[in-house]
Amino acid sequence: MNETGENDELTKRIIGFAIEVHRFLGPGLLESAYEECLCIEMKRADVTFARQVALTVTYKGVRLDCGYRLDLVVENRLILEIKAVERIMPVYQAQLLTYLKLTSITTGLLLNFSSPVLKDGIRRLVLRESDFR
Repeated sequence: MNETGENDELTKRIIGFAIEVHRFLGPGLLESAYEECLCIEMKRADVTFARQVALTVTYKGVRLDCGYRLDLVVENRLILEIKAVERIMPVYQAQLLTYLKLTSITTGLLLNFSSPVLKDGIRRLVLRESDFR
């Protein structure tokens, strides 16, 4: 899995914002608080994003209303999945990979704000074009 330089720079910026939020708040709050603060950081930096984006699932040509929502989509090319859990489980990474495939967005960040040190709670996932087939 290889990132383009453009997405790599964006993920670095977003990770910097997340670290700032974590340094200020620390672990122990709800995901919604971290999401809100991350949005404040992105607004201040004029980064374009959308919150709680509805995700349509299509099965054999039938659109399903499953109620899935992407926490944050940044500049239409990066999905952020925010967690505040004891540890990152494989299912969270699988969830983000599925979101990437369903949206055709190639890069995602899984951010676990409950980690004592945020860098230990960050997973960057990148799909290649061949992963979408």
